[in-house]
Amino acid sequence: MSKINFADAVTIEQAASIIPVLSATHEGEDSHVTPILLSEPGVGKTSTLKLIEKQLGDGYDYIYVDCPSKDYMDIAGTIPNHETKALEQYIGGLFKMDSGKPKVIMLDEVFKVPKLMGVLFTRLMLERSVGDRALPIGSIVYGTSNNGSDGVGDNMQAHQANRVCLLPMQKPDWRQWCKWAAENGVSSTLRAFVAMNPRILASYRDGGQENNEFIFNPAKPAQCASFASPRSLFKSNRIVMNRDTIGSGAAEVALAGTIGLPAAKALSVFIDMEKQLIPVKDIVANPAGVPMPEDVAALCMIMFNATDEIQTQDELSSFMTFVKRMNQSELQSIFFTMLMGNKRTVKLASNNDDIKAWTKDNYKYL
Repeated sequence: MSKINFADAVTIEQAASIIPVLSATHEGEDSHVTPILLSEPGVGKTSTLKLIEKQLGDGYDYIYVDCPSKDYMDIAGTIPNHETKALEQYIGGLFKMDSGKPKVIMLDEVFKVPKLMGVLFTRLMLERSVGDRALPIGSIVYGTSNNGSDGVGDNMQAHQANRVCLLPMQKPDWRQWCKWAAENGVSSTLRAFVAMNPRILASYRDGGQENNEFIFNPAKPAQCASFASPRSLFKSNRIVMNRDTIGSGAAEVALAGTIGLPAAKALSVFIDMEKQLIPVKDIVANPAGVPMPEDVAALCMIMFNATDEIQTQDELSSFMTFVKRMNQSELQSIFFTMLMGNKRTVKLASNNDDIKAWTKDNYKYL
């Protein structure tokens, strides 16, 4: 697979919007194409299926296919019909062919399938049929795969690439991940840690990441087992939220096995600092009088906590008094970014006079 410039890539949200447009079949037309999302491991390719379901609603059957784990009989099998003395093909129940609804089928890790199975999946992608049975008109088929440079077993021949749409997908940055994480129950501690360590979401394909010990790097085998990624960071949330129950030592071991040892050690130090933080309710009660922490990481964590806890305009205005005491506008902008990226607080912030005034004076930092 040829190397693709990582800057020329779509976001997860863009991918979910593009796929139905390119892939859906239409009566009397044969111009559909099958997009194949390409990215390194753990970036969130499979989450596009839920985004498409949210976009299109319940008029479709949504089908996830873990391609490397499927055998021939999982897809279609030829069985004798003793009455007609003929062989007939039966389709795997995975595809819900009896429902009559058009399908949205995601072929996960489609280029890791054995060669024999590749014939079936290629027909599904190109001809929109499962075995000998055509999918309903309007059906959408797309696949996912890793970059060829990732070294994780994805094989694609030139004739295959020429028949599909290779769609490189970006790795989310800290702002995108933190916005998603806030909507999916991730603790403010973990979100603040990611915001303070944006390189934890860098890609090995970006320039200057040769010494980034947090991330997946196929050139360094030790960084291809446990490493920090959007997926593994989300998986680590349960460990973070139950650290006091399982103990800090055991929690660090579990974190190392989830996001890698360098990220686990850095996160453990960050969590220990949380005990020194000023509660948001104390700041709201006395925003001009509470001491201002000198540690930037502490301030960042306080702002993430405030995003979760503030409920009213008065509380937000009071907390903004505290934020304005910070000596860096760039640091203040983190709080604004989190407010505007959170579904619960965006309306609160949009109607707050103190936020409007701050935005007017500091628009260049946004």
